[in-house]
Amino acid sequence: MAALLVLAGGGAAATLWTRPRGDPAQPITFSHRVHAEQFQIPCLYCHTAATRSPVAGIPSVERCMGCHKLTATTRPEVIKLKGYFSRGEPIPWIRIHSLPRFVYFSHRRHVLRDIPCQACHGEVEKMDTVRQVGPLTMGWCVECHRKEQASLDCLTCHQ
Repeated sequence: MAALLVLAGGGAAATLWTRPRGDPAQPITFSHRVHAEQFQIPCLYCHTAATRSPVAGIPSVERCMGCHKLTATTRPEVIKLKGYFSRGEPIPWIRIHSLPRFVYFSHRRHVLRDIPCQACHGEVEKMDTVRQVGPLTMGWCVECHRKEQASLDCLTCHQ
């Protein structure tokens, strides 16, 4: 009976957990390499919610325009950005990193413990196109929790 529940649960998990295949085309070509490596903009400058929320958050168009009102204003991708800004529309980014709905993950907890973003997301600052590097599986997370001496209580991640 337990094996049947595990198999049924695995099938349900597959329907709850979708990831894009490959590197999906984003509405604006955005290079983390240029912003984070070349210009040394810290992750938390754009992903401001990560220090106070379970989600890191995607920067608003207004956040991007804070710099791009003055910087690289004639580049094609910045012109696209200005279009979203002038229409008052958010950029419809395609999610790259996702977890099943039954998993609770808090960016805040990890950021406040000084776990670098790269531990889960890889060297994003070297990526022109963000892609998922780590598998984000339970085993992968548990291995990190053991290494970091973090809680292994199931309710830490399964609430």
